Amino acid sequence: MTIYNYVALKNNKDLVKGKVEAEDLRDAREQVRKLGFLPTKVYEEKLGKDNKQDAADEVKGGQMKTLGLADKMDFTSTLQILASSGIPMIESLMFIETDAAKLKIRLVAKELRRQIMAGATFADTIAKYPNQFGQVFIGLCKAGEDSGELEKTLDRLMELMTKQANIRGKVIGTLMYPMFVIALAVIIVLVMLMFVFPVFKDMFDGMGKELPWITATLMSAGIFLKKFWYLVPLILGSITFGIIYLFKWEPSKRIIDRYSLQIPLLCDLLQFSNFANFVAVMQVAYDAGVPIVECLYLANLTLTNYTLKEKIEKATGMVQQGQHLSVALRSTEAVPKMILFMIATGEQSGRLGDMLLQATKFIDKKLDGIIDTMTKMIEPLMLIVIGSIVLTLALALYLPLFGSYMAD
Repeated sequence: MTIYNYVALKNNKDLVKGKVEAEDLRDAREQVRKLGFLPTKVYEEKLGKDNKQDAADEVKGGQMKTLGLADKMDFTSTLQILASSGIPMIESLMFIETDAAKLKIRLVAKELRRQIMAGATFADTIAKYPNQFGQVFIGLCKAGEDSGELEKTLDRLMELMTKQANIRGKVIGTLMYPMFVIALAVIIVLVMLMFVFPVFKDMFDGMGKELPWITATLMSAGIFLKKFWYLVPLILGSITFGIIYLFKWEPSKRIIDRYSLQIPLLCDLLQFSNFANFVAVMQVAYDAGVPIVECLYLANLTLTNYTLKEKIEKATGMVQQGQHLSVALRSTEAVPKMILFMIATGEQSGRLGDMLLQATKFIDKKLDGIIDTMTKMIEPLMLIVIGSIVLTLALALYLPLFGSYMAD
């Protein structure tokens, strides 16, 4: 298949430009006519060798590279603006294919446009790429397309993704400070052990006295690390890899998720950060006309804590059997009481969508308060950690000297 540029007339008066993919020049002119345009000029696009290779690497056998949250936001934002302006889907995708900043987004638009031109719907096409768009995105687009409100659904998806990006940014921002302090502490300890403690070895040996256990231990560790310095990055890398693996390996993550919900304040952070996305997806899906059981299914996909996910799955089963949503969620003992109250009120008044929207605003405020409290608590805790490390190192260095003075 070859890409052809075209210049054509729209409604026999407006000049439009674009690209089509066709077998030959004749087929390209036919593709332009199918778009409802009158072709005036059609010519083959000359791609450089590097661009062809990039395209082959990006799309091979119908596979596309995974889109990150920022990429999906760029794609959805542009598509929503064009769709709300009344521009047909194929032309909107063609614009993204031509003018998107990132190559991966252009190639995603190209692949989607190709399949839609072959007769598929937008929702059915993106459903073939769950790794790129995610089940939530696919499910909501299908609901929006079925109800004839795809433009509104894309707008809601943009709000949802913006909210997810904000929550992710808040949580990462909260963790950045302790991670920086921990990294700084590790560097200080390594410098002290490898370069400071060995300098004092001859002096301590000249005292002819047995060293305190803390000094002897750190001295031996420093000499070992200085001699086998190449083991330092291996040890640090292994520890980092081990921690990441523990948080990704399902059996260990299940244990971590279960016990982390028992730690005060951290439990609140995990609950509200998980249910922020959960309730937001519920609200968007419900407003799009998705059945309540399907809303629960889509919302449950956003939960990252295994314990919460399993409890919501049980609640979904109860709703399938005819139980009220608020009663089913209350039985899990995992959803914050204020959210349960809002959902119950929405069910009773017939305004569940509005109450879910109010619940998202409540969660946002609550999450901001929790993060602010954690930030204030982390600072003195980090000072205690750094102070303890400095005190330990100082004692290890000065205890032999104090012992010598006392003996004299």
